[in-house]
Amino acid sequence: MNRFLKLVGSLAVTLVFGWWAFRDTHWAEQWASLRSAHYGWVVPYIVILLLIHLSRTARWGALLASQERVRFRALNDASAIGFMMLLVLPFRLGEFARPFLIAQRSSIRRSAAMTSVVLERIADGVFVALLLRGLLFFVHGDAYPARLARYGANAMFAIFFGGFLFLLFAAWTHDRAVGLVRGTLGRLSPRLGERASGIVDSFVGALKQGHRPSELFVFIVFTLIYWGLNGFGMWVLMRAFPLQLSLVQAYVVMCLVVVGVMIPAAPGMVGTFQAAVKLGLSIFLPAAVVNGPGLAYANVLWLCQTAQQIILGLVFLSIDQLSFRDLAGRLEREGDAASSAG
Repeated sequence: MNRFLKLVGSLAVTLVFGWWAFRDTHWAEQWASLRSAHYGWVVPYIVILLLIHLSRTARWGALLASQERVRFRALNDASAIGFMMLLVLPFRLGEFARPFLIAQRSSIRRSAAMTSVVLERIADGVFVALLLRGLLFFVHGDAYPARLARYGANAMFAIFFGGFLFLLFAAWTHDRAVGLVRGTLGRLSPRLGERASGIVDSFVGALKQGHRPSELFVFIVFTLIYWGLNGFGMWVLMRAFPLQLSLVQAYVVMCLVVVGVMIPAAPGMVGTFQAAVKLGLSIFLPAAVVNGPGLAYANVLWLCQTAQQIILGLVFLSIDQLSFRDLAGRLEREGDAASSAG
């Protein structure tokens, strides 16, 4: 029943955001834009997406290096399959895929690998929130889309920077952080407090595996490359449509897409993805352009990203002779164990 309610909730979110994204769509203009688009620009965008995948994989390897220097082939396998599972599985069960897979291909424990994934999320959240807030200083006017973008940037920064501060606090004073979690949640349920404090205890233990400055430097460099390629790729694909946006404006759209896909929705990010692209384009373009060529661009952008991740994941599933159903079942059990623990 709990999973059913979550599924209904995620579908409701998708429907609401999908309705908002497409409610004023000029369907004739959108179809005309799709027919007349210069799809030759899809080729360089796919190449950029592959470079994005490689840079994302390499920076994960930098985080894991304090535990073990994992061969790139093993990292690439786990990343390709893991990103696909994250996209297609409900309830964010795919978050467990990379730690599960890399633990099978190395001596790294799943808890330590999961810590690296959480650190990635926090680093990305803080970086994108700061980038968006900085870019919005160059956006003039106080129209509704710009105000909404600022609210989103502030909320994202508060969430992820708060998580970052808690990690610093936990790393600095382990016992006090565990006791704080136990005492706070224990007031609601002693059992919940004990289990949550156990999770924090194991998480902080993995976090204390110190990273060498060179590893952190590599992680930062690949983070900059990763997000730099993301925004540049979105700008490249815009050349296929009559969207006259600058590179800086494309990065604003990219940041808002990141904010949008943070919202829990149905697998594939349908609805929230298009709504986020529409919001970003609405800051710079008139409504007539956004609701025609703009939404055509949003759909092609979503299709390219989704197809690239799924095809790459399926290729590595086939190479490793893994069953999608078997792996999904294992991840579901991992999710059940995590839910019962927290």
